[in-house]
Amino acid sequence: MNTKIKALITLSILGLVALSYIQGYLINNTYKLKKDTFIENTKRSISGFNEDDVFDPFNDLLFEHLIKKISDYKLNNISKSDLFNDYQNFKDSINSNYISAYKAVFRDRNIGYDLKFHRRLKSIVIFNDNSNDTIYSESEPLNMIHIIGEDFNPKKGYVTNRSKTQTDYNSDYIDTNGVWQSLNINFEVAREDYIVANDWNSIVLSQMTGLLVLSILIFILVISLLYYSIKNLITQKKIADIKTDFVNNITHEFKTPLATLTLATKMLEKDQVKAKPDVIDTTIKTINRQSSRLQKLLDQVLDNSLGAEQLILNKTSLNANAYVTNVLNDFMLSTKDHTVELTKDLDTNITISVDTFYFTTALINILENAIKYATDTPKIHCNLSASATHFTVAITDNGIGISEHHKKQILDKFFRIDQTQIHNVKGLGLGLYYTNEIVKAHDGNISIQSQLGKGSTFNISIPLKS
Repeated sequence: MNTKIKALITLSILGLVALSYIQGYLINNTYKLKKDTFIENTKRSISGFNEDDVFDPFNDLLFEHLIKKISDYKLNNISKSDLFNDYQNFKDSINSNYISAYKAVFRDRNIGYDLKFHRRLKSIVIFNDNSNDTIYSESEPLNMIHIIGEDFNPKKGYVTNRSKTQTDYNSDYIDTNGVWQSLNINFEVAREDYIVANDWNSIVLSQMTGLLVLSILIFILVISLLYYSIKNLITQKKIADIKTDFVNNITHEFKTPLATLTLATKMLEKDQVKAKPDVIDTTIKTINRQSSRLQKLLDQVLDNSLGAEQLILNKTSLNANAYVTNVLNDFMLSTKDHTVELTKDLDTNITISVDTFYFTTALINILENAIKYATDTPKIHCNLSASATHFTVAITDNGIGISEHHKKQILDKFFRIDQTQIHNVKGLGLGLYYTNEIVKAHDGNISIQSQLGKGSTFNISIPLKS
């Protein structure tokens, strides 16, 4: 993969990340707006609900009880702690009825979802002539969570109302000496009303379902288009490289016979050659050989480009041992100029059904490659084995081997491994492709085991009944 393609892929990924960030940012902002709108609508829907007449008895009871306890505190009859413990107990005694009352009001208003409410006590301050007495402040560690309503963490809720009530209360009482006295209490009570919706996150997200689904679909579409574009770009680059290599290889293959034919033709035109019949005969034989070579090259390009679906098989039933032995013997005769060490293990007495012409071509292609890519004296081992459903021909060589990366490409059309040690090996990159197509036409498959520098094993497996 060249630098330009890598740069393009990197920029595409960065663009996708930027787009994802922007999309996430917009969705997050939309979520916040939806959330704020939801809260405002909820506040409006319950606005003034606690002023309903149904709450008057509860409010009156709470206020009267608080006045009584503050009066006792001013007369030093109870402490602050006693005041709040007693007030808490009184609140708890009426709280369940209060919760039932406000939930009934919520139902009447058709809120549509479950809301919790409580009125929270912020502070109680008694105003004296010389100083103010803070009876209660929410910041103090007193065991007073809220005044009335359902208990929940206010940080998870929202304030719907803040209020301060200042009361100037006067009453008469009899002191310990039996004398009537006047008690004046000027105090202020600060309160906050909180609401919280159960699963409000789910409610807001449900309102965004259409937007979220659309965003996910667009994101998937963008990723798919990017993947498809990059994949096509890499595929086109690969095809272009393969075509270039093929043109270079076939040009190299054609150059030698064409040059020989040109030279031979010029020789025949010379007067001194015309007077020598033996030279003419030799030159004509050279022309015939080179013409035959050119024809074979053309046939290789045309025939070896056929796919499995284009091959018409004429299968014959024959003994596997005898057939493979004949193929190996014929191959050894054709390699008389090479020192080849061939061993075989064919002790499997089975009957196979193959097209002998095509299947022999497949085996010969692998055997010839074993010689082409040998770094030393070629050593080839052929093993024939069978299972209940398939027979397998395994051809092992001691060649240069194939890397894991190239194993995935070695059977592709026109593919040739670009390595320094095999630059002198001629070929068009069609032999193994054609072999694989022949095997696929027989409903079989080829598997390869190989390590660089340690040779390769090609396993051709064909169904016994196909």
